[in-house]
Amino acid sequence: MSQTASSAASVTELAEALIACPSVTPATGMVFDCLEQQLAPLGFDVARFVAGEAPDGPVENLFAIRRGPEGSRHFAFAGHLDVVPPGDGWTTGPFLPERRGDLLYGRGAVDMKGSIAAMVAAVRDISAEAGTVSFVITGDEEGPAIYGTRALMDLMRGRGDIPDLCLVGEPTSVNRLGDVMKIGRRGSVNIFLDVEGVQGHVAYPHMADNPVTKLVAMLAELDALTLDEGTDWFQPSNLEITDITVGNPAHNVIPARAAARISIRFNDLHTGAELGSRVSAIAEKHGGVARPVISGESFLTEPGRFSTLLADAIRAETGVDPELSTSGGTSDARFLKDLCPVIEFGLCNATMHKRDEAVAMDDLEALARIYRRVVETALADRDPD
Repeated sequence: MSQTASSAASVTELAEALIACPSVTPATGMVFDCLEQQLAPLGFDVARFVAGEAPDGPVENLFAIRRGPEGSRHFAFAGHLDVVPPGDGWTTGPFLPERRGDLLYGRGAVDMKGSIAAMVAAVRDISAEAGTVSFVITGDEEGPAIYGTRALMDLMRGRGDIPDLCLVGEPTSVNRLGDVMKIGRRGSVNIFLDVEGVQGHVAYPHMADNPVTKLVAMLAELDALTLDEGTDWFQPSNLEITDITVGNPAHNVIPARAAARISIRFNDLHTGAELGSRVSAIAEKHGGVARPVISGESFLTEPGRFSTLLADAIRAETGVDPELSTSGGTSDARFLKDLCPVIEFGLCNATMHKRDEAVAMDDLEALARIYRRVVETALADRDPD
C-alpha cells in the first residue's frame, strides 16, 4: 500500500491490507511492513525490533509515536498483529480478505486487525498539535506473550514515553458494537503438580508406593476449595483441573509417577504468588510438589473519567450504553496496567478464533469514529482522574 493510498484508504481497505499478510503467532515481517506503511505517512516515528529466541521467539514488535507539543497529554493504542492458526474448512482463504454482503471475512478481521485498522483511521484527521499519540503493537499476544508487550514496555520506559491512558483494541463487544468494555481482568496462574512414588506389582502393594492415590487425594482437596465469593467488580475466582497424566501402559504395574495441572482464574482478592503458595502447601501435605506459572495478575481500572469518556463516545456513535465488565480471559492489558490506566474496547467477538472470522464493515467505520472521539477528548482533557 503506497503512502498516498494509505492516507486515503477506507477503514475496510486498511483492514484488508493487514488481513492479507499471513501472521500466525508469533508474527514477523510483512504484516509489520504493512502497518508501518499505514502509520509513517501520518507523521508517526516507527520503531521496530525483534526480541527473544526459540521456543518462545523470535517476536517482532512495533512502537510508533507522533509527538504533540511539549507537555501535552499522551494517548496510546495497544494491540497485536499475530493471529491464531486458521485451521481448515474456510469458505475462502483465511488470508484472502473477501467482502460478502456487509461483512469482511479473513483471519484477524475481529481479533484484531480490524481494530488496528480503526485505530489508524481514527488518528488520520487528528492534528499532531492536539497531543501525543502512540501505537503499542506486538506480534505475540496469541502465543506465550513472553517477548511481546512486556518488551515494548521496556522500550517505552527506556525512552520515557509513558502514556497517560491506554486503550487496547481487543474484541470486547458481545451482541452489538459497544455493549461491553473491559475495565479489568482476572489474573491467571497455571500450577503443575507432581507426585513421585515407587513402582511395583499391583499384587504386592506393600512393596510399592502408589502416587496416583496421593494425587487423587490432592486434587479432591483442591477441587473442594472455595477461593472467594467474588467482589463488586469481579466474579468468584475459580480453580479447574485441566490435565491428569500417569502414562502407565501396564495394567499390573503400580506407576512410579503421577502428574496433573490446574488453572486458577482469580480476582483482586488474591495474587498469583499467594495462590501458588497455598496450592504448594496442599501438594506437600499429600506428598507432592507444585510449580506455579503466573500468566498475569488481576487488575481493575476503577470507573472514572477514562471509562466515562469512552462510554460517552460509544453512546454518541451507537446509542448503546456499555456494560463495564471484568469477565473473560486475559489480554496484554494485564501488563500495560503497570504503565497507566488501561481499558479494552473493540469489535464483536462472536467469530474470533473461528473458521470464517468476519466483521461488519459498518462496525469498522463506527469503531474508527468512536476511537477518534476518545482520542480527541482524552488529549483535550485538562482534569483527568
